[in-house]
Amino acid sequence: MKIAILDDYLRTARQAADWDSLGADAAITLFHEPLPAAPDQRAAALAGFDVIVAMRERTPFPADLLRRLPDLRLLITTGMRNRGIDMQACAAQGVLVCGAPGSKLAAHATAELAWAHILGLFKNLAAEDRAMHAGAWQTQMPRILAGKTLGIVGLGKLGQAAAAVGKAFGMEILAYSPHLTDERAAAGGARRVDKETLFAQSDVISMHLILSDSTRGLASAELLRSMKPDACFVNTSRAGLVDMDALYDVLRQKRIGGAGLDVFPDEPLPADDRLRSLDNVLLTPHLGYVSAENFQAFYRSAVQAIAAWAGGAPVNSLN
Repeated sequence: MKIAILDDYLRTARQAADWDSLGADAAITLFHEPLPAAPDQRAAALAGFDVIVAMRERTPFPADLLRRLPDLRLLITTGMRNRGIDMQACAAQGVLVCGAPGSKLAAHATAELAWAHILGLFKNLAAEDRAMHAGAWQTQMPRILAGKTLGIVGLGKLGQAAAAVGKAFGMEILAYSPHLTDERAAAGGARRVDKETLFAQSDVISMHLILSDSTRGLASAELLRSMKPDACFVNTSRAGLVDMDALYDVLRQKRIGGAGLDVFPDEPLPADDRLRSLDNVLLTPHLGYVSAENFQAFYRSAVQAIAAWAGGAPVNSLN
């Protein structure tokens, strides 16, 4: 049984779970670098594997790639949702797709990262750190969060966790999502408003929505341009929620106070991406789901899924 473990950037997969429990016949290959972008090269890299363990949505599995992988029988995604996998094509080809649940603490980790971005932007941490290392002292005026307005787009588990911190800092909390009610907003410590009001009145906006057909591009050019001149925009959810061209434009023109981004249309973010040239954006390499606890849960769940499939009793099937 040939097993591929993709996107092991931090080289932690082998130690995070007991892969040896799968037996001596399990041959494991670890991919520490992203797969080639070219379709032919990507298919060649994955050829011959019976089992592939994919890290979230880093590597898409569309029908045309799957057709080039005739040996594939089991595709595991860390997490229990992956919009990058063509589930129907997998089913048609006889490829079982199983999820590998992560840690229950993962929502807190993502909310923590969102707040690291918010605090970093309001306190100018990246710029002041660079200045201190260069020998300077006090180069920019930090801002106070107390009394400001936090706009939460998506008041699920992650949004509620982020809202609770804002409340602790003495902020007013506004919330919007397509199906949010006044009662659910109040239970989450927020006041429900429409998206136009949220973008126009918030001092900082934090995105916590699931990407779907109805939410794709929700942070539109019109909404981004309606933000306050000193407001900040933070996205630790999915890049597809945002009109990235419009976001780049408002940042380049200094029409808003800044942005904190953990998610991007192409990941890893290309070395020459235009966002890297901006001095008013705080960038992190999709760390929202990255923690030792989450990776241990992911990979232990993956081992369990492979063992269950090999034993003829699959678990956590998604297709």
